Amino acid sequence: MPPARELPIIDIGPLLRGDAERDRVVGELDRACREHGFFLIQNHGVPTELRARLDRAAREFFALPSAEKAAIGMARGGSAWRGWFPPGGELTSGAPDQKEGLYFGRELPETHPKVAARTPMHGRNLFPARPAALRRAVLEWIEAVTALGRRLLAGLALALGLGARGFDELLGVEPVVLFRVFHYPPVPEGTPGWGVGEHTDYGLLTLLAQDSAGGLEVHTPAGWLQAPPIPDTFVCNLGDMLERMTGGRYRSTPHRVTLQHGTPGAEGLGRLSFPLFLDPAWDSELRPLAPQQPRSDRADAPARPRWDRADPAAFTGTYGDYLLAKVARVFPELFQETVSLER
Repeated sequence: MPPARELPIIDIGPLLRGDAERDRVVGELDRACREHGFFLIQNHGVPTELRARLDRAAREFFALPSAEKAAIGMARGGSAWRGWFPPGGELTSGAPDQKEGLYFGRELPETHPKVAARTPMHGRNLFPARPAALRRAVLEWIEAVTALGRRLLAGLALALGLGARGFDELLGVEPVVLFRVFHYPPVPEGTPGWGVGEHTDYGLLTLLAQDSAGGLEVHTPAGWLQAPPIPDTFVCNLGDMLERMTGGRYRSTPHRVTLQHGTPGAEGLGRLSFPLFLDPAWDSELRPLAPQQPRSDRADAPARPRWDRADPAAFTGTYGDYLLAKVARVFPELFQETVSLER
């Protein structure tokens, strides 16, 4: 059978309800994870109204002058790794991306044990003075999409023969939750580079909401495919840790974002995307899942090397150690100025 030319779209309503069609959905998820590592979900239960509020507040923020946005620059977030970075401020494979963004995570008080211990990537978020609505929208979004991600991982656990609670120990009570709001401003025709260069995600599962601008591309056995901006869906993809822990049955798939061409400063903001990364708990030991899974039968599995020539199965230790080493490559100067000084 020739490889599919479109990413699968899965109605996960029966999975969330636990009705008679649940096993069919679990089978569809398993096939999507083996063949693509990317899929879209609909009937996911996250309110459309919440999504609209988040989009509206994000657009208001990114339309502000850079000097005002810099009031919550990431250097002010310390080792919590939160705040705004300007266009070109984030690296993929050592090259600057043509995007700006906001970094958020779980809101933790100073009395939380990991915050008190200055554990990297734990703490309070930085929110702008305006729009004031951004704070509530972000915190509600993190809660709603994290809950959705847990239920989706329960479906993947069933597909892997682990039982619905197969990921519970790995996630723990406090999984690492990283939420980003990315803005890809228009750039002139002929501008070199990418919105985001080819890469894979680090952890378990990414749930991405995107606006109607498009530009996300996924490398599949059929070549580079568009992840279409279908209203009220999430794009979901698997990270390197899930590939590692399933012994390659599920693959972490390379993806990239094309440039948004246009006239900078003209009417039209460009592209907005809202990825939430649901990862293992910080102190989780990274061990293979049981039972052992057969390798992926994807057509491109033996032929195309990884974008970074890395082996996701080579790392041992805790997820926190793994993640910190990865993120240090994205913001190397900030890492030296904050995290390394506080350890």
